[in-house]
Amino acid sequence: MLEQYDLSNLMVLDIETVPQYSNYDDMPDALQEHWAHKTQYQRKDDTPKEFYDRAGIWAEFGKIVCISVGIFTNSGGNRPGLRVKSFAGHDERELLADFSKMLCSQPLSLILCAHNGKEFDLPYICRRMLINGVTFPPHLQIQGRKPWEIPHLDTMELWKFGDYKNYTSLSLLTAIFNIPTPKDDIDGSQVGYVYWVENALERICTYCQKDVVATAQLIRRYRGEALIEDESIRIV
Repeated sequence: MLEQYDLSNLMVLDIETVPQYSNYDDMPDALQEHWAHKTQYQRKDDTPKEFYDRAGIWAEFGKIVCISVGIFTNSGGNRPGLRVKSFAGHDERELLADFSKMLCSQPLSLILCAHNGKEFDLPYICRRMLINGVTFPPHLQIQGRKPWEIPHLDTMELWKFGDYKNYTSLSLLTAIFNIPTPKDDIDGSQVGYVYWVENALERICTYCQKDVVATAQLIRRYRGEALIEDESIRIV
């Protein structure tokens, strides 16, 4: 499947998010009240403070610290390649503005693709852009468009084949499609700690880039094509 798409016109992306504040006590009192109300069903027996390490999941209480993108290329001799770039930093508004500027320089026909991107990555980016006063690039302007006019692909949605009860992680799909992925020293649940406690943004970028590569390789598998070789993947 996906044979109808020109891979050179497709951009793969992934984001990493963290809580807006380093700890619960730094959050303004008004937001603490909203946090308690917003998470009352998810946190079960945890107090709002104990549950705060999950705040990065919600755009109202988190922020983006890295957006990594990948573009399919030819690396010579018609060999498939991938070029990966990250937008990362402590200033979220600057990060989002740079990402928006990059997208605005791309053709309007460009298709954005992410794993669970329609439920998480793309809405999160839009919400944080709105909060930070960053102008939406045309590729994220979906209001008023018919579903088939929206230039977004979601590798998790594609795997559902219409089954709305199904959630399949990127990690599981890479395993069943025999896509080799290096063992990471962190996982998604640890990103907030790595950012706020260890101040290791570079590690987070590496983790984010690996998800972009894994998603790109999954697209190749969906199309019944060979994987991109490691030497043809370039980080810029």
